[in-house]
Amino acid sequence: MSTREKLAGLAIGAVFGAVLSWSGMSSPEVLRDGLLFRSPYLYEFFAAALLTGQPVGWRPERPQRRHVVGSALFGVGWGVADACPGPIVTQVGQGIPYALFTIAGVVSGVLLYHRREAQAGARDVEATPQPAESRQVYAGS
Repeated sequence: MSTREKLAGLAIGAVFGAVLSWSGMSSPEVLRDGLLFRSPYLYEFFAAALLTGQPVGWRPERPQRRHVVGSALFGVGWGVADACPGPIVTQVGQGIPYALFTIAGVVSGVLLYHRREAQAGARDVEATPQPAESRQVYAGS
C-alpha cells in the first residue's frame, strides 16, 4: 500500500469519525434507542448510505455456520457494549473510559480470529499433497 493510499485512508477515517461523533452515533443512548426500536434515527442514518445513486448488489450465498456464529457474536457484542466498531474508536477519541474495555474486546476477537485462520491454513497446507520435489529432505547444509 502506498503512502498516498494510507493518507487517503487516514483522511476518510478521520472524516468518518467526525461524522459519527457529530451525528451522535457514538452515544450509547442513541444506539440503544435504535436497537430497542424506540427511535428511527439509527436506521435513518444507515439508510442515508443508500442515497448515493450507486446500485447495491450482493451475491446470494448459502448461510454457513460462520455466518450464524459471527452475526450472533456481533449482535450480542453490540447489544452489551451499545456500540459497533466505528463508534468504539470515536468513543475512545472522546475520552469515554468504558470504551477501552470494548475496544480491548474487539482487538482480542480480531486476534483470536486471525490465530484460528492461521491454524486452519496450516492444517490445509499439511493436508495438501506436495509434489515429489518439494518433499525432498536434505541432510546437512
